[in-house]
Amino acid sequence: MEKKFSEMNPTELRETIATLKEKARKAEQLGILNEFAVYERKALVAQSYLLNPEDFKSDEMYRIANDPGMFFKVDYLKGVYAWGYRLGGNHYEEALPIAMLTPVKES
Repeated sequence: MEKKFSEMNPTELRETIATLKEKARKAEQLGILNEFAVYERKALVAQSYLLNPEDFKSDEMYRIANDPGMFFKVDYLKGVYAWGYRLGGNHYEEALPIAMLTPVKES
């Protein structure tokens, strides 16, 4: 039985992330894009458990990694997910793993 990301220590998380990225790379090489996307997203969620959710603030603006020019306004956090809205989008609420967000001030 596999451990949940929340039950893993940082070393286990890093090993899991490396395994997921390798699986994603292989899936991409084989042209299995849906499998690639699943592994990439799982790796992002695992990376989120290495971050401190308290570093992400409500009502703050963040850039979305790997999505140039797209910004995300955080309404609230629940675990390692930030809930809010993409600016300039359809303005529907969505959740993103905090590993996808970088502060606008750092960019």
